[in-house]
Amino acid sequence: MDITNILSKELNIKENNIDNVIKLLDEGSTVAFIARYRKEVTGNLNDAEIRDIEKNLSKLRNIEKRQEEIIKSIDAKGKLTEELKNQILETNSLTILEDIYAPYKSKRKTRADIARELGLDELLKAILTSAESKEEALDLAKDYLSEDLEDPNEAVVRAMDILAEDIANTIEARNIIRRDGFVRSRLKVSEKDDEDKLYANYYDFNKKLRETKPFQILAINRGERDKALSVKVEFSDEYNKKLIGDIFKKDKDYKGYQREFVDAAVDDAYKRLMLPSISNEMRSYLTENAEDESIQVFGKNLKPYLLQRPIKGQNLIGLDPGFRTGCKVAVVDKNGKYLDSTVIYPVEPHKKEREAIDTLKGLIEKYDVSLIALGNATASRQTEIVVNKLLKEVDGVSYAVVNEAGASVYSASELGEEEFPDLDVTIRGAISMARRLQDPMAELVKIEPKHIGIGQYQHDLNEKKLDEELSKVVEDAVNEVGVNINNASYKLLSYVSGLNQNLAARIEEDFKEGKLIYRKDLKNVKGLGDKTYKLAAGFLRFPDSPELLDNTAVHPESYKVAKKLIGKDLDKIDLEATSKDLEVGLPTLIDIIEELKKPGRDPRDENPEVITQQEIMDIKDLKEGMVLKGKVRNITDFGAFVDIGVGIDGLIHISNISNKFIKNPNEVLTNSQIVDVKVIEVDRQKERIGLSMKDVGEK
Repeated sequence: MDITNILSKELNIKENNIDNVIKLLDEGSTVAFIARYRKEVTGNLNDAEIRDIEKNLSKLRNIEKRQEEIIKSIDAKGKLTEELKNQILETNSLTILEDIYAPYKSKRKTRADIARELGLDELLKAILTSAESKEEALDLAKDYLSEDLEDPNEAVVRAMDILAEDIANTIEARNIIRRDGFVRSRLKVSEKDDEDKLYANYYDFNKKLRETKPFQILAINRGERDKALSVKVEFSDEYNKKLIGDIFKKDKDYKGYQREFVDAAVDDAYKRLMLPSISNEMRSYLTENAEDESIQVFGKNLKPYLLQRPIKGQNLIGLDPGFRTGCKVAVVDKNGKYLDSTVIYPVEPHKKEREAIDTLKGLIEKYDVSLIALGNATASRQTEIVVNKLLKEVDGVSYAVVNEAGASVYSASELGEEEFPDLDVTIRGAISMARRLQDPMAELVKIEPKHIGIGQYQHDLNEKKLDEELSKVVEDAVNEVGVNINNASYKLLSYVSGLNQNLAARIEEDFKEGKLIYRKDLKNVKGLGDKTYKLAAGFLRFPDSPELLDNTAVHPESYKVAKKLIGKDLDKIDLEATSKDLEVGLPTLIDIIEELKKPGRDPRDENPEVITQQEIMDIKDLKEGMVLKGKVRNITDFGAFVDIGVGIDGLIHISNISNKFIKNPNEVLTNSQIVDVKVIEVDRQKERIGLSMKDVGEK
């Protein structure tokens, strides 16, 4: 199999760039390292393109491995021919490979196997050669009777079993049904036992497979698992059987009975042997596609969520609201260091509003707090009203509502226990609220991505596959930004190119002990060798290092080149000439210059600012036609949920996202994007808000 050629055609990337990426991956280089520091040899491929190569390379290598296994197995049975071997090696589809292998598999004895043991393969040949009527077939069958087979009718039927199995094992026949599956077949759903009417939307569901949306597939699968729905794939049976029959009657001079015999065998093969397995195959294909697309939705939501703009240089109060147990309060300094905490009881059932406001005012004054991070869970709206009253009594303070998803998971985790062993889990949650504003990525990586409130249908997805794919998204985001050694947890460090949790923990410990001043000091960390240093160093920032380049994304291997540029007018450099003079690739030279212009730059600073408020709004204040600013919270197949500051996220249905037709909201929106929206529907009783982006602001 020419993997490079296949990947080049599938991904539209030059073969030599594919080859270079494969070589680097096989040497142990990470995607982040290749994308950032090997641009010359990859043709400047980005991390997403390299991930595609990595993913498809793995898939094709698995097919190669399966080819070898099948060839070895068939050869051991003494049935491998050169033609069959070539057929296997020329196939790069696992489905077709398994079709080829099916007749040679070790399996339980089939009806056709039993018929062959009775010598009925010869009867089959005789029938197809000379039997022009049923009577003639029965006469032929008499020569094959035995103690185990006394009835001529049964002999004819069993001979037909052999033909049916041969038909069912024919790739061309199976592909006719598959092709119908992708073009005409329909998914039909009906109610089975749905007492709570959870799946009422799917009781009369009837759509072509190719038109069924991923979220519909996942919902139908769940309904079927819950025994609430009955599901069936309907094919164009008569049309398919005719095409399959034509294959086996082509160029054959079959007479009337012989044609009937073949048609009956086709019917049996179709209903008994092919349709059940291909129906399952199509359902599995749909499910896998739906899972893959939903995981992509997760990834597309996750990366911009992690890359939200941090709020720097401010001391914050984090508020974790609650009714009976009170509202937990935590103060952190501008670097996220915990300073103080308390509990206030501003809402029902305690209603100590005045006392709560005075307590918060005291903390604001004592620690020079300028921003309050308010969690959006239970009692959030009631606590927000109190915060609004507080802000009328203090100057220079605002607040922002923070998505609290996953905070409780972090608070009760081993990492939460390690960071704050002497604090109650609820106070850890309040600290997390504040830190999510200060450095969203550094805080959110402490929580498994599936717990942070993004994506769709996560409980219907393959958990292992979801975790693996989201981990890659986190890794790409962390390395895109780089990690400041001064305030990095080992959890954040573990996502850095080349590092694992053990090395990350040692780096964190060595830094706290004052052993890491320069970037090159990483080489002294136990277990961190030259190869790991090469992969990781460029992504770690050392702001306090005497070496300026240690606080940039310039890789140590390029320090000599970078130092020759320091002091020059970087805006007037002749890039082509300098590239030749310094013997450095043009993409690398451009990256070095950008880093020297802004040492220590954070790419997230170019993202939209966090929306902070000093005045509260309520759903009661909303009127149709209002135009507001909002922040995209979550994107699904059918639309996007947007926080417009009223405590309830509004939905922009996909039909209201753009004046142009779009197939997916991700064509226009990214998670955490700030958008202008128009209120088009307000249902106060059901607490639902409909929004539109049509003819509002930028598209």
